[in-house]
Amino acid sequence: MTQDELKQAVAKAALDYIKPHIDEHTVIGIGTGSTANYFIDYLAEIKAEVNATVASSEASAQRLKQHGIPVFDLNSVDEISFYIDGADESNHQLQLIKGGGAALTREKIVAACAKEFVCIADESKLVDTLGSFPLPVEVIPMARSHVARELVKLGGDPVYRQGVSTDNGNIILDVYNFAIADALAVESAINQITGVVTNGLFAQRPADILLLATQNGVKQLHC
Repeated sequence: MTQDELKQAVAKAALDYIKPHIDEHTVIGIGTGSTANYFIDYLAEIKAEVNATVASSEASAQRLKQHGIPVFDLNSVDEISFYIDGADESNHQLQLIKGGGAALTREKIVAACAKEFVCIADESKLVDTLGSFPLPVEVIPMARSHVARELVKLGGDPVYRQGVSTDNGNIILDVYNFAIADALAVESAINQITGVVTNGLFAQRPADILLLATQNGVKQLHC
C-alpha cells in the first residue's frame, strides 16, 4: 500500500471506531492535515448522523462545511466526545509531535476538551524517540528572535518557517536536531519561554489510542 492508501485505511478505521458511539449528543473534534482530511471525507458518508463538529483549523472547518457537516465554535459546546487527528510523530507512550500544518495551538485546545483523543497515523510516524520531525513552536511575531535564542539554549536548531502565518496570526519556528527523550519536560520548558504560544509536543495531553495503519492492517495501540 502507498502512504496515501495507508492514510485512507486508518481514516476509515477511525470512523468505524467511533460510529457505534455516535448519538444526538456526540460532538466530534476534527484535526488538520492530510489524514484528517480523509477522515472528514469518510465522515461525510454518515453526515445525517452527525449533529456537531468542532474544527481545529479554518481549513478543516471549510472542508466540513463543503460536505454539509455542521461546524460549531468550541465555546458553544460543553464537551467533545472524540477528537480525531493525525500526528507527525508518535512514540510508544502516544506522546506526539504535531504542527506540520501550523494548527498546533488550536489542535491542543480541542484535544484538551476531548474525552477521548484518537490519533490516526501510518506506520512511518511511530518512533522510539521523538524529534526526527522538526518540532513546531508557535510564537508571537515580535518575540521571534528572543524565542529562537532560548530554543538554541535548550539544544535545538530553530528555523523560521517562511511565509506561514497561523490561524491565530502568529509565526512558526521549527526546531531541528532536537532528540526529545523527556517529552513532558521539554514541552513544559518551551512553553515557559516568553513569547511562545505553545509547542507541538502533545505529552501533557497524549493520545488515548493510536490507530496505526500498517501493511498488515490497522493496529490499535494504547499507552
